[in-house]
Amino acid sequence: MVDVSDAESPPDFDPVEPNAGEEFDPVDVFPDSTEFDLRPGSDSCYKCSTCDTNCPVAEVDDDFPGPKFQGPEQWRLKQNEDDYRVDDSVMDCSNCMRCDNACPSGVPLSQMHNTARGEYVAEEMSKTSVEYWRNRVLANYRTSAWLASKVPSVANFAMNFGPARWLMEKTMGITAEYEFPGFAAETFRDWWAREGAAAGSRERAREARERRGEDVDADKRVAYFHGCYSNYNTPEVGKAMVRVFEQFGYEVVVPEQGCSGTPMFANGMLPDARRHAEVNVSSMSDLVDQGYDAIASCTSCSMALRQEYPELFDIEGIEDVAAHTFESVEYLRIHEDLRGEIAEADVDGDLAAEFAYHAPCHARNQGLERQSVELFRDLDGVGIEDVGDSCSGISGTYGWKEEKHEKSMEIGEEMFEHMEAAEGTTGMTECPTCAMQMEHGTGYEIRHPLELLEAALVD
Repeated sequence: MVDVSDAESPPDFDPVEPNAGEEFDPVDVFPDSTEFDLRPGSDSCYKCSTCDTNCPVAEVDDDFPGPKFQGPEQWRLKQNEDDYRVDDSVMDCSNCMRCDNACPSGVPLSQMHNTARGEYVAEEMSKTSVEYWRNRVLANYRTSAWLASKVPSVANFAMNFGPARWLMEKTMGITAEYEFPGFAAETFRDWWAREGAAAGSRERAREARERRGEDVDADKRVAYFHGCYSNYNTPEVGKAMVRVFEQFGYEVVVPEQGCSGTPMFANGMLPDARRHAEVNVSSMSDLVDQGYDAIASCTSCSMALRQEYPELFDIEGIEDVAAHTFESVEYLRIHEDLRGEIAEADVDGDLAAEFAYHAPCHARNQGLERQSVELFRDLDGVGIEDVGDSCSGISGTYGWKEEKHEKSMEIGEEMFEHMEAAEGTTGMTECPTCAMQMEHGTGYEIRHPLELLEAALVD
């Protein structure tokens, strides 16, 4: 049991209804079996190739066979040919999951890709190859980030020292084109402990409810899944999340957690992802039983908990956690008059007045691609422009691989052009790796929607 004591769209745009926890159902393709049977999803594919035409990798790489082959076609081959081996091209899939949205038949394409990728890594990829160990290091970013956080100044210098970056590219295949993200002097969890953890949040939330004229004993409680990046690299996002939710009278707890598993799915490291998922589900399911909802500030993290976990793993409590997981701004849209409060607010401080907003692919998968534009278009003194539906191209660890970096930049080219054509020179997105790519391609500073919410609403 978890101890929580310490622990510009047109005016007539009709917004997508947010997930309220009851209508979001992960794809159920294995109802009565302990082994994943992907036949029902495969049989639903009628080869329209819509997934292929919506795949950002296939758009820039003529040799990539596309989602249709990687999913249903490869699954059929595997079932009918005893000696069939998963094709190595599955490692060229970036796991953007756009094919899931594109498919008119509801084929669970990303689940098929994740399953095939996991099998390829387990059975076909050499465990002594540089590629395997490079991918393993990238997939397990949380481990290296934890180490770096102990000596952040040293790590920041060493990781961005030119010769060191050149050496990593030549020996490990990690591109030297990106600057490594800086590690914060104080992690989010350290800040959280210093602020009194759950007990401090409880007191601040009660004070906020009293100010708002609400019942001070109201049952408003959320469990924050901060993910790796908000903990080690951008704690300002986690702090903004806590302050915004407490402003609305929510008690916040920060349970024990591992990585969401997103980079592990993308690299076929399913056993690693499962180990982290077991920790996350255990913590979050206990809290769900106590009446908490799980909140994530990264759309890839919320995507993992609410869709990929129940599609790939059979862990006790996993369905309840999926049903009670929300992206942070989405949650406030559901439960509070967020748009009304924003319409009455203005922004003080040094935040930009004009933003170029990019919706991450994993936000689109959850129907959240328009929410920031809808919300902030009514914020006095702030302009926000959607820079289109193109993929950023980085897809987590994909763009960090030397052999894939050029492709990732080709994919992101349309986004870069739209950002540079926008009036604002500050970007905005919910995804930390999309933020890396946006900054890399344009030089703009990138902010998270929660930071703008904090500037607008928090006293």
